[in-house]
Amino acid sequence: MATTVTLEKTRWENERAYTARWALANGETGNPLEFVSYVDRSVQVTGTFGAGGTVVLEGSNDGTNYHTLTDPQGNPLSFTAAGLLAVTEVCVFVRPRVTGGDGTTALTITLCIRRTPR
Repeated sequence: MATTVTLEKTRWENERAYTARWALANGETGNPLEFVSYVDRSVQVTGTFGAGGTVVLEGSNDGTNYHTLTDPQGNPLSFTAAGLLAVTEVCVFVRPRVTGGDGTTALTITLCIRRTPR
């Protein structure tokens, strides 16, 4: 089941920054966010992972084929505990996906995106 993303302007950076938020449970995939002009990105995951819960951040350029994104060191953006990491790839679509977990899995995934000054 896909869940809706909530997009909010931040209070700084002359409104060049936004946060996108998904609330996901076990087995859910967030609706993709299409925001390609915002190239600086970080992802934060908080909440209850449950037994074996994992969140991956995925990207796609065609909206059909998704791949796990990476941090600046080349590690997959895959969380089994709360954390905050930078996102390396710039792609057309970004979405989180929860795998594993159980009935207690309740996670909030927050993506911060910032447009680079021109």
